[in-house]
Amino acid sequence: MDRGNLLLVHGAWHGSWCWDHLVPELRSRGWTPSVVDLPSASGSPAFGMRDDAAVVREALVALDGPVTVVAHSYAGVPVGEVAASVPSVVRLVYLAAHMLEPGESVVGVLGGPWYEPGTKMLDALPRELLFADVPDELASWAVGRMRPQSARVFEEPVTAAAWQTVPATSIVCSEDAIFPAVFADRLRASGALELPGSHSPFLSRPAELAELISSAG
Repeated sequence: MDRGNLLLVHGAWHGSWCWDHLVPELRSRGWTPSVVDLPSASGSPAFGMRDDAAVVREALVALDGPVTVVAHSYAGVPVGEVAASVPSVVRLVYLAAHMLEPGESVVGVLGGPWYEPGTKMLDALPRELLFADVPDELASWAVGRMRPQSARVFEEPVTAAAWQTVPATSIVCSEDAIFPAVFADRLRASGALELPGSHSPFLSRPAELAELISSAG
């Protein structure tokens, strides 16, 4: 079965490397997956949400034919900003991803920053918050590849919400220790699918995640 294009967009502190174990599972189910690297997770505080959104849009435009987009965690913000502007996007999958309304920012929804105001970069989070159920060796591999995250992305408001006009499926991880409850509630209100485990199922249970994505798309 040829399911078409699937663009995978990583969250904060991560890179396209985080999908390495999921991509083969998706290919075996008929998808043609692509990945991007968001500039805000490159280790420079100069990049913000709109820079990430521009990279996502460029990647979408470059794909020939219908595209499903999987956004993990923070990636829901830049994906929501631009996905509806690309006619080839046919479905969104919000994997424990931030679902913002136009005019909202992440820190605005949370009631303020969890870091000191004026901070430019945020250090990577501890393993237990992101990779609690990931095998030790694989978790160490992932932690070693994480990069400081530009804080700007959490403060900049969005101007669009692609999930309001593009068919969207949301996934909530039942043992997620880092995803804010307010955003989990938004996903559940949209009829979220439940997946066991922590915030990073692309590492802890890639086959199960691939099945959920395929059932959604």
